[in-house]
Amino acid sequence: MNNMKALRGIGLAGLGTLMTIAAAPTMAQEGGYFYGGASLGQSRAKIDEERITTTLLGAGLTTTSMTRDEHDTAYKLFGGYQLNRNFAIEGGYFNLGKFGFSSTTVPTGTLNGQIKLQGLNLDLVGTVPLTGGLSAIGRVGAQYANARDTFSGSGAVSVLNPSPSKRAANYKFGAGLQYEISPTFVVRAEAERYRINDAVGNHGDVNLFSVSLVIPFGRTAAAAPRAVAAPAYVEPDPVVVAPQPVVAAAPVALVAPVVTAPERRRVSFSAESLFAFDQSIVKPEGRLALDRFSKELAGTQYEAITVEGHTDRLGSKAYNQKLSLKRAESVKAYLVSSGGLVPQKVSAIGKGELTPLTKPADCKGTKPTAKLISCLQPDRRVEVEVTGTR
Repeated sequence: MNNMKALRGIGLAGLGTLMTIAAAPTMAQEGGYFYGGASLGQSRAKIDEERITTTLLGAGLTTTSMTRDEHDTAYKLFGGYQLNRNFAIEGGYFNLGKFGFSSTTVPTGTLNGQIKLQGLNLDLVGTVPLTGGLSAIGRVGAQYANARDTFSGSGAVSVLNPSPSKRAANYKFGAGLQYEISPTFVVRAEAERYRINDAVGNHGDVNLFSVSLVIPFGRTAAAAPRAVAAPAYVEPDPVVVAPQPVVAAAPVALVAPVVTAPERRRVSFSAESLFAFDQSIVKPEGRLALDRFSKELAGTQYEAITVEGHTDRLGSKAYNQKLSLKRAESVKAYLVSSGGLVPQKVSAIGKGELTPLTKPADCKGTKPTAKLISCLQPDRRVEVEVTGTR
């Protein structure tokens, strides 16, 4: 008796881009892990008042009034596998709640209807980093929904089939934003559309607006540093000295051993070579540069390695400090996981915009124009200082 009309489309301007990206800047630990989560939100449908009125009129009944319940609380439970930084496979259970109506007629009577919706889904989820920990997400997939209707009539209204139900597979899609609070805690806000068969021969759309909490599993595990065994000590063979005539020895001057200070080496990487603009995830070409640097350290008995992140003066000081620290930590994490450096000897420091290489007179202005951004390029860098000996 009831049908859910299609609502106005959810904005999915970024979905096409999400589905065509082959690879994006990513760290070694940005893929290959499982995650789970839960969503809570509001579902919305549209009761087809015109069709219900027409059906009643065909039975000789005139509708005098109708009330509709087109909103309800909905929730999801889901789990997935993050293939890489940009794509994941996700499946789960959804419950879209229930919707209904009550219609009064002449001759005197009432018709009440309700539909409950729940099911399973399997989606491909795409992610595109925007800035900091914020990303745009889009999804497309299939869902298998169970629609259970309940109808009751009184007075002049009689119902032939009071409990129709229907299980059917159909499509779903959605889009939203995702914010990474930490590597083990992510928040999403999404709008999704489910295509539903309403169990009485009609198809309609149900929209879901939800907030999700996502928990990645094992995402922070880093590769164990390679242990370098110290050379074994071999005691020298005893030396037998033949007796010699006693001769008065001349005075011998004692020579103090030569002590040299540990060698310091400082290498600077431009931020553009390591990261996308305003991002803290190491790009593939950045990883190649860090790999070359790690190979150059082979054979060095280093005491400490300091990774410093620097930004230009554009943006707030607080944001620049946070970005510089995240970049330094990203470089440290990659050097430890892929370069085999001992994590206890590597430190990461964010210096923000405090130590620029450019002078204010060289790069004038405060608005982030292309010319000013290019002029301030030397300030955006990561410097690595190694203290040790060959």
